[in-house]
Amino acid sequence: MRALILTLALALAPASAQADCVVLLHGLSRTDTSMRPLQEVLEFHGFRVINDGYPSGEAPIADLLGHVARAAARCGTERMHFVTHSLGGILVRAWLAQGLPPNLGRVVMLAPPNHGSEIVDTLGLSQRLREAAEWLNGPATNQLGTGPDSVPNQLPTVNFDLGVIAGDVPINPLGAAVIDAPSDGTVSVASTRVEGMADHIVVPASHTLIMLNPIAMAEVLEFLRYGVFDHGITLGNALRRLARPWP
Repeated sequence: MRALILTLALALAPASAQADCVVLLHGLSRTDTSMRPLQEVLEFHGFRVINDGYPSGEAPIADLLGHVARAAARCGTERMHFVTHSLGGILVRAWLAQGLPPNLGRVVMLAPPNHGSEIVDTLGLSQRLREAAEWLNGPATNQLGTGPDSVPNQLPTVNFDLGVIAGDVPINPLGAAVIDAPSDGTVSVASTRVEGMADHIVVPASHTLIMLNPIAMAEVLEFLRYGVFDHGITLGNALRRLARPWP
């Protein structure tokens, strides 16, 4: 029955919605599985979704940009959006800094460390902790600090249609102790902001689980559709919007 409902919903969706392609990019030390529920939501609402995993824990940021290019190429000439989590947002910024593709649509970033993560700074205070972090999560980890030489802070300002969704529920005890400001436990709300973004919103979610948050999912759809967030969405509103086909 669920499969039949999904099929009917997609069949009734307008052609313009079906023509849009969305590239999903997961975060550091995650896989495409972490973005699978969001993929299903987007597909239910008529998007064609590219959700490929990439070796986030095996290479520095510059070496991961080829994955972004390959995923984007799979959209062909269709209008192409990006929806990212954490490190995925930095990869998209770095890739788009090389030039904007003609079919680029909108970009939504979930919990992006646009000015780095204070957690990385804390780990960097000790050589042993720094080495342990790289051993656990890969060389990209130590490129994501808040210092002026970090990769996020070396990127140019945004020149594309960007919406940023931040979380403010720090379930990570280290983050809650280290970040003396509203945060998702890994990235402060302030650090998610970036010059040039079109809109910014904060939802009650942690860094690890923000992509599963119904309000965040509904806001992703809002920005992809209209280029702005609906700052009044409640949990009940979000669940109703996610359950109905493209209007």
